[in-house]
Amino acid sequence: METLLEQQRRYHEERERLMDATVKEMLQPSKAGREQINSDHRMRLLIDRYVECTNELKDLYEDKDGLRKEEVQALSGPNEYVEFYARLKQLREFHRKHPNEISVPMSVEFEELAKLRENAGDEGQNLAEFTDEEGYGKYLDLHECYEKFINLKGIEKIDYLTYLSTFDLLFDISKDKKNAAYKEYLLFLLEYLDGYLQRVKPLIDINEELEKVKLDFDLQWNEGTFPGWPKEATGALTHTGAHLDLSAFSSWEELASLGLDRLKSALMALGLKCGGTLEERAMRLFSTKGKNLEDLDPSMFAKSKPGRAGKSRDAERQKEIGQLEGQVYRFSELLSEQRAATRDNVQRKQARTGEEREDSDDEHFEESDSDDDNDDIPYNPKNLPLGWDGKPIPYWLYKLHGLNISYSCEICGNFTYKGPKAFQRHFAEWRHAHGMRCLGIPNTAHFANVTLIEDALALWSKIKTNKESERWKPDTEEEFEDTTGNVFNKKTYDDLKRQGLL
Repeated sequence: METLLEQQRRYHEERERLMDATVKEMLQPSKAGREQINSDHRMRLLIDRYVECTNELKDLYEDKDGLRKEEVQALSGPNEYVEFYARLKQLREFHRKHPNEISVPMSVEFEELAKLRENAGDEGQNLAEFTDEEGYGKYLDLHECYEKFINLKGIEKIDYLTYLSTFDLLFDISKDKKNAAYKEYLLFLLEYLDGYLQRVKPLIDINEELEKVKLDFDLQWNEGTFPGWPKEATGALTHTGAHLDLSAFSSWEELASLGLDRLKSALMALGLKCGGTLEERAMRLFSTKGKNLEDLDPSMFAKSKPGRAGKSRDAERQKEIGQLEGQVYRFSELLSEQRAATRDNVQRKQARTGEEREDSDDEHFEESDSDDDNDDIPYNPKNLPLGWDGKPIPYWLYKLHGLNISYSCEICGNFTYKGPKAFQRHFAEWRHAHGMRCLGIPNTAHFANVTLIEDALALWSKIKTNKESERWKPDTEEEFEDTTGNVFNKKTYDDLKRQGLL
């Protein structure tokens, strides 16, 4: 039986060997593709084992059961020689019972790790499982998520390539479509993205990332700035129905002139009791002027309307869906490189004929992915875009499409677009739309070709000024006629009427 002191010594030795193996792994030259993923997984295993050994050592040193203290006292007490020979006898007895059993030294295990490090490119050394579509971490395989998305009720049917570009544009989906089926789709999408990220980037602390997402989400949700979920006002006039603007009425007597039916409609829209005489309805409705629904007397609400508990449950459900969307946004950022590669790969596949696809599949099975990456790198000194065959496009085609011209958009965070076609297309894409939304400006045709924040704000201010000047003003433009045929605007007519001159 292994003693506690021997366990401590073994854990210390293992920690030192783990630290040495970790340093050697980090000093390896930078890799790409399969080798990098395998290296990250080896690092993850070493780190997890180091933490495990540290926790075991911590428990042994704390010695909550007092066994280590007893063992130290037995070795350092007055009968240390008796203890020494007793342990020697146990060792001899063990070897007598197991004469041919050889203990494998710890160094052998770390020699195997060194062999794995030297042969990182071999497919037999793979430490993660990927589907054929994922190409060992090169691409995303969102086909199942895509099928669930297009089967959601009320969702526009799109192709797979479009889905790859827009699966994280959840703020463009209206709130009334975000139901239980939509939440189930989000959970399925997150399950895949979480598993894929753990396989392709095992060194990332996903729990820490999700904690940051939760903190940012709570702050944005409370401020009403989370994309796709604007903060709703809590005033009495914010509920759906035939609402009535009370700002134009100064007393309940003026409200009474609207009649029983109009007052009933306005009270029903607020969820208030709508019975009683004309005067009672008018006073009940006028008492809500300038107040929030939470400030009103609960006895004023109709019993048949959903109470505050139902509203709080809806708010919790919406907040839970919003938090899931925040996680999708974060995973999309972490996997942006694989997402772009997936989109390009799908486009290349769609551009090929059936025979070309078969030839490509044959080459894929004949040659290793890592060999292709290392040995078949095309000569591309001008950094030209790659065509469907994985080779640089002709330089004349590169110039023809204007890909040598770069356009920068400040609204998109100074993102650079290659060529006029991509530049014009980006005004309708998610990055520019999100930038305009952050500025509080609608992304309409008025702002086409506007890339500077200062210009966009100035144009939006000018548009609002023009709209304000064109807006119909009843005080000065609405006309009234007195009994003698004189015509006045509304303001003059009301002033003369209050003075009794009409």
